[in-house]
Amino acid sequence: MRLSSASASLIAGAAAAVGATACCAGPLLLVLLGIGGAWGARLTALEAYQPYFLLAALACFGYAYFRLYRRVEVCAPGEVCAVPAVRRRQRLIFWLVSIAALALAALPLYAPLFY
Repeated sequence: MRLSSASASLIAGAAAAVGATACCAGPLLLVLLGIGGAWGARLTALEAYQPYFLLAALACFGYAYFRLYRRVEVCAPGEVCAVPAVRRRQRLIFWLVSIAALALAALPLYAPLFY
């Protein structure tokens, strides 16, 4: 199965959003699991890289938006890109992943409420 470039950029954007919140979401997740101490302290070292991860996530989601909404693909009849239901499903997945990534990216703002 071959991933389209829009799907690949969504996956990369979601991974970058997870990387951007590893400094905050990681220790919170470890605390929720009952694991603490040195594990959480080591993840806070990733906080210096958070702007780079956020920039990468924005770039990936921007490219996926461009591929799904702005760029018109020329499709032959019978190809997957010619089916309107497939395009609607891709757009729905784009918005669900984007909202989840936004919630993860904003985690440093509301994480102190959980500690």
